[in-house]
Amino acid sequence: MNDSNQIVSESEASAPVAAPHGHIRSFVLRQGRVSAAQARYRDEGMPRFGLPYVPGLLEFPAIFGRRAPTILEIGCGMGETTATIAESQPQYDFVGIEVHTPGVGSLCKQIATRELSNLRIIQHDAVDVVREMIAPDSLAGIHVFFPDPWPKKRQQKRRLLQPPFVQLLAQRLTSGGYLHCATDWQDYAEQMLDVLTAESLLKNTVETYAPRPDYRPETKFETRGLRLGHGVWDLVFRRLA
Repeated sequence: MNDSNQIVSESEASAPVAAPHGHIRSFVLRQGRVSAAQARYRDEGMPRFGLPYVPGLLEFPAIFGRRAPTILEIGCGMGETTATIAESQPQYDFVGIEVHTPGVGSLCKQIATRELSNLRIIQHDAVDVVREMIAPDSLAGIHVFFPDPWPKKRQQKRRLLQPPFVQLLAQRLTSGGYLHCATDWQDYAEQMLDVLTAESLLKNTVETYAPRPDYRPETKFETRGLRLGHGVWDLVFRRLA
């Protein structure tokens, strides 16, 4: 992936951008500051913790040096939640996908300082990674926490959780594997619920929205929002046999 950030206008952010395989990308690499520490941790950490985007299926036992259930996280943000979950569940291996360089650098720092051996990073478009690098029936779980809601109506075509991608995700889960999504935008929560419910390979674990599972830590942003009366919606679906 090109690590250079782009200056993006309002009209450019609203316009659909097709990736090589034809899907509309759900992210825009806006101009942003990468701190010296983030750049250093990324440069030092990615050769150790990173997996390059190369079309071809990943072999998780070879990557982690063991056979363990593997969980994919899409959109790690600044990495604290991803690292906390990996640290609290050493019986699982984790692969995190993040496109933004500051977040990748921050997650590399988390892995190094916590000495995590069960977490790797891919800096690339998640749709490409899932399609080209993740084998069907290979994941115990998938986390998609607080993806960009693209709140304006003309932008909503860019939302990540659209039916074709949800089907790809469902196909990558093992029988009984779970897909856990969370958002703090009610409109996106309702769309997620509709799209996930319509996917024939998935079944909701509850009637509508799930309580926040213990393994997903409450973020500082989320805590502040809840204190102000904002909602957070978790959805947990499982792959049918």
